[in-house]
Amino acid sequence: MTALSFDEDGVDVVYEGTEFRLEKELIEEATEKSYPDVTDHEVLKIVEENPALSGEPRRIEDIIR
Repeated sequence: MTALSFDEDGVDVVYEGTEFRLEKELIEEATEKSYPDVTDHEVLKIVEENPALSGEPRRIEDIIR
């Protein structure tokens, strides 16, 4: 299971027991979108090759406010 923790500057990730950070700029470059408009599903796709997506995608802007 992958855990994502969002804030205004990026995302803290725990993937298969490894903790790391995805900075806002890296996410914007990978998705070609403004950070607030990126969804949690898009971030999960950056981390995992074939993630098990469930529920509706949520924009980062909605998650951090």
